[in-house]
Amino acid sequence: MRKLPSLSGSAGIKSLARKEEISSAKKSGIAMIILVMAITIFGLLMLYSTTSTASGESMLIKQVMWIIVGIFAITFINLVGYNALLPYSKYILIITWLLLIFALFCKPVNGAYRWIPIPGGIGNIQPSELAKIAIIMFLAHFIPRNQRNLKSSFKALLFPGIVCAITLMLVLSGHDLGTTILIASVIWILALIAGIKLRLLLPPLALLAFLPFFLKYADKMRWARVTSFLNPEIYQKTIGYQLWFSLLALGSGSWTGLGFTNSRMKAQYLPEAHTDFILSIVGEELGYIALLLLICGYIAFLCLSVYISIKAKDKEGMLLGFGCSVMLALQSIINIGVVSGAFPTKGMPAPFVSYGGSNMIVCLLCAGFILSISNPRKNDTQEPTKSVQLKKNKKASRS
Repeated sequence: MRKLPSLSGSAGIKSLARKEEISSAKKSGIAMIILVMAITIFGLLMLYSTTSTASGESMLIKQVMWIIVGIFAITFINLVGYNALLPYSKYILIITWLLLIFALFCKPVNGAYRWIPIPGGIGNIQPSELAKIAIIMFLAHFIPRNQRNLKSSFKALLFPGIVCAITLMLVLSGHDLGTTILIASVIWILALIAGIKLRLLLPPLALLAFLPFFLKYADKMRWARVTSFLNPEIYQKTIGYQLWFSLLALGSGSWTGLGFTNSRMKAQYLPEAHTDFILSIVGEELGYIALLLLICGYIAFLCLSVYISIKAKDKEGMLLGFGCSVMLALQSIINIGVVSGAFPTKGMPAPFVSYGGSNMIVCLLCAGFILSISNPRKNDTQEPTKSVQLKKNKKASRS
């Protein structure tokens, strides 16, 4: 007969409750990583279908290579633990700044300075993708150590504010407005979750009111792209052609789709179908039902990630988990909104599905951090009540 564990007062009850929370978080972490791998494999299948009309074999091989790199990164994070990596976040962020600056001197692609070519034709590095995880790591490490001052002091916000501003300006300098807005949103939400007073967060939020004026008068071409989604039929032959063919692909797929590999829009109609608009091909070939299942997968990932973040053993883990969860959730929402015409056209890949090495690795890094939060190391799971009781005993003996 199994013996029940002996509990000595409230400390024993708290210890048992903590163990149950850790076990529940571990199960959620396992479910989360299985879900991530399922979505990633689905993405590979859709990449195979989307690039089957051209020389897509090399793209598929590269994507598999990046996924393997991401899996190694997940393994490394969980072997070391996120607590051992966060102290190096400031160095990671500085390296990211240097890469963003270096990208400004590289050859532009479609007028954007976002990529650094890797020698040997392997692919490109997109530093703005690395900036997403770098700033999340920095804030998750910095905020808990300065939280008392950050909650109420505007002066205390100057240093992290300057760091965030430098990151955003460097990303924006590469003509990547969408990623800039995404990172800014994640920063603001993390600050709110950390308990920083809302009155201190309202001034940065007010800057959004000037964004339409900036785009309209400083970047008329981008403003035209932003407003073209309101009536894509008028701009179907010019700046709105991607959105127009994306809507045609979704409309022709209906509920069940045309069949796997049977897309018509991927054949020289919908540009970059394997990257930002791959969900349009999902809708065309597999139908709305497949899209709904994928959206449900994203929602399930968000729910599991938020639950794991809430159950984190420390403030660092909670902020890191929420940062990764919010970033991937916003990226999913933006991509789905763009391909369906709900948002202005913006190059934002679908997490775990779209082709792209930098984005895939960063998405898997986020999943790795969340998994690490759900599975704390043995030396980190010891109950704090024991150490506190020992300290009390030492003080009592001294007195």
